[in-house]
This record gives sequence, structure tokens and C-alpha cells, in this order.
Amino acid sequence: MSLSRRRFLALSAPAMMAFGRSAPQLFAQAANQSSEKDSDNILVVVQMSGGNDGLNTVVPHSHDEYKKARPTLAIAKDDVFSIDDDYGLHPELKGFADLLEEGRLGIIQGVGYPNPNRSHFESMDIWHTCFRKNMSRQDGWLGRAIDQVQEEASLDIPALHLGHQKQPFALTSLVHRVPTVKSLDQFRLEPLSQMTVPELQQGVRSERMEPASLLGFVQSSTENALDVAQRMLETTAGYQPSVTYPESPLAKDLKTIAQLIDSEFATRIYYVEIDGFDTHSEQALAHASLMKSVSESVTAFLNDINQHGHGDRVLVTCFSEFGRRVAENASKGTDHGTAAPMFLAGNAVQAGLIGEHPDLTNLDQGDLVFHTDFREVYAGILENWLNLESKAVLGGSFDPVSFLKNPLS
Repeated sequence: MSLSRRRFLALSAPAMMAFGRSAPQLFAQAANQSSEKDSDNILVVVQMSGGNDGLNTVVPHSHDEYKKARPTLAIAKDDVFSIDDDYGLHPELKGFADLLEEGRLGIIQGVGYPNPNRSHFESMDIWHTCFRKNMSRQDGWLGRAIDQVQEEASLDIPALHLGHQKQPFALTSLVHRVPTVKSLDQFRLEPLSQMTVPELQQGVRSERMEPASLLGFVQSSTENALDVAQRMLETTAGYQPSVTYPESPLAKDLKTIAQLIDSEFATRIYYVEIDGFDTHSEQALAHASLMKSVSESVTAFLNDINQHGHGDRVLVTCFSEFGRRVAENASKGTDHGTAAPMFLAGNAVQAGLIGEHPDLTNLDQGDLVFHTDFREVYAGILENWLNLESKAVLGGSFDPVSFLKNPLS
């Protein structure tokens, strides 16, 4: 059985620490890295905004109830990418089907939460914070995770939101600021004078103020920003993607993330969004286009980072705030519903269906009854991938969903 780098470090760290100053420098560095608790794992969150139709994403083609409820929208067995005898992936999810075939896609079925809220804003708010609106919610679940990461290792940018949208509440931290950038061009400084970035850095450092003073704080913040900008310029300049990305905003954002990962930035959490899943009318074509965009973009990203040697430390998760109702409406669309599948993709993922599909004969006022609480998925990501304590982040104890081939791989 092969011994992964992380497994080796976890086993060897105590022994290396015992050597103290006599340990070879290489091993001492390895031990120190190990003490940072798997700090090289990266999470990429893809938010599918609008309420994705889970039933036409992971299609229960053999279920009569599905076909009866959707006379125009039901997708036939012959058109899907087969998962097993009962379920298949949407015809535009070819990239995901390839990932599944390669053992790099896990599908968690029927994800939701008790007493579902069908409001886009409130439901997304619940997914972002893990709390209902009548509870105190000053930060998001990833913001709280960032605070734990920062306690263990000094990261210049612990998390990053890519895109033109408002920063998601999930990234809100009471301690750290998470930047939102539209593109890497935003990091390219355009000084009002003819000074270069190194000259600006030298100017900021020339007269050091007391760190506790307001000017000292501004000086330190400016210095950090200039350092990050300079590193961005230096380390991302030579990046060449190993695949051809599709022409879409989501693919562009994911390509930027691949560039940053390859540049060895210590950022552990990246967040991107794709909108348009609120398909109340004429759903078929719109949903197909969205499926194609998500599938092709995520697959290109994973193949790119894999070929650059980072595939083993990157996990992608795709979620939406709720699914759609089981029955289609009179406008050949679907209205706001409840449970839907989540996707987890990457080299370390256990491939295939995870958990049970909601029972199509046991509905709650026409909606699916969720099988897996989304906070159980979060607990699995926090504890088994980011190696963080989940209880403080989630505001309670939730059984972590097992989704990795080997938790120590």
C-alpha cells in the first residue's frame, strides 16, 4: 500500500519533533508542515444560484412518479449518462459523467434541511450561515472556518471570492477580511505617479510607525497589499493552462483559481458563483445550458490543476439553495422546492452516489423530503478535508458525511 505525503508526515511528525535541533533541516520542515494539520488542502465552492432542479440533474428515469409528474420535462433513460439502473446524469453533464467514470465525482443525494424555506434569500442565508434568521448571524460558515485556519497558519489571503457578484455571506468573518475580485487584473496596481511597485513598497517601509497606532495599522495593511500584488504579478505571469476552458464567466473564474493555486498562494478556500437556476418557465433549454456550463467548467478546471500536479489537494463542491418541486408547472418549468443533490469532485473523492435518493412516493405537500442535512456535508468537508473542528463552525454537532476514498490520502 502506498504511503501518501500527508500520511507520511502525520506519522513521522512526532518523531521528527523529538530530534529537536539535531533533526536534518528537511525533516524539521516536514514536521512543521505536518503540525499545520493538512494545511495544503484546498476547497473550491461553486454556488449554483436560483434553486437547481435536482430531479433533472440526477434523473430518476425509471420511476413512474417522476415521469407522471413531468409530462414535458422528464428526461428519458436513453438520453441520460447512466449512473446505475435507476438514475442517470442530465444529457449535458458529459464532463461530470467522465469524472464519475474516472472515479473523481461523488453525488450526495437529497440534501436539504428541516422546515425548508423556499425564499431564495432566506434559504441561501441558511446555507451560508447554518442558522435561521431568528438567530444571531454575524458571520458565515466559511468565515468561521477561516478564523480556525488562521489560528494554525499565517495566510496572506485565507479565502478569495472570484466574480462580479456581491460577496456571499458564507465568507463573512468577524476577524479577517476576504477579498472579492473580478479578475487578476484587479491586483495590478496602477500608481498615480511613475513609481513602480517595488518603489512603493520601499516608500511604505521607509518610516516605520508603531504597530499599535492607526498609522502603523494603515502602514502594515498597505505593505501587505503591495506584497500580495507584487507576488501576484511575479508568480502568475508565466502560467499556461493545460486544457482549453469553455467560454463562460464560470470557466474564467475557475481558470483564475487554477492560476492562483499553481502560483503556490496559501489560500485554502475559493468561492465562485453561477446564476440563472430559477427556471419557472420553459426550463428545458435554460437548464441544459446551465448544466453544460457547470459540467464543462468544473471538469476543465479539475483536469487543468491535475496536469499541473495539484489534483490531490483540491476538492470542488457544487450546491444550490434548494431544489425544485417534483411536478412541473403550467409554463413548462418548475417552482421552488426542497431537497437536491450536491456534487463533490476531485481525485480524493469517493465516486458514485452517496446516501439515499428522496422517496418519490413520500412527498411533503408535493415536495421531496430531504435525506441528508447540508450541515452533515459541511461537517465532512471541515473535518475530513480541511481538518478543522466542525462543531464551533456549524453551531452544533453533525455527523460528517463520508465522501473520501481515504480520509488520510
